[in-house]
Amino acid sequence: MAKYLIQIIVLGTQAVGKAFARAVRQEYQASQAAAQARYGGRQSGDSSRSSSKTVAENLRLGMTLEEARQILNVSDNSNLEEVTKNYEFLFNINDKAKGGSFYLQSKFYRAKERLDKEIAEKPSSDKSSTDNTTSSSSSNSSPPPQT
Repeated sequence: MAKYLIQIIVLGTQAVGKAFARAVRQEYQASQAAAQARYGGRQSGDSSRSSSKTVAENLRLGMTLEEARQILNVSDNSNLEEVTKNYEFLFNINDKAKGGSFYLQSKFYRAKERLDKEIAEKPSSDKSSTDNTTSSSSSNSSPPPQT
């Protein structure tokens, strides 16, 4: 009887050990694939500086731009109004007083923070080109009326 009990324990331990080893290998492969997708294929010059800046923002805010877009359900070319509207809806619907989740609220907050940062940086480069056109057109128009 003791012999069978020992065999069952040994076989069970072997099965658990193999499953654990397989899970560790799969996790290692998944992390390698994620690292390759994130850091692989980098080009030199400005794009590497901008990608390192993006990586730094991802680490600081704890989420990628794509993840933030998925959380708030906005498209690639999202604007601040769409982000704010989706954020407010999701944040309010998950209010703890309404039976919601504080964890989800924090995810929505971080996603909005990440997208706000990206939107704030994006118009700064576009704004410089539009400022030149608006300043030349405003010089041709008459001054605003005095009240």
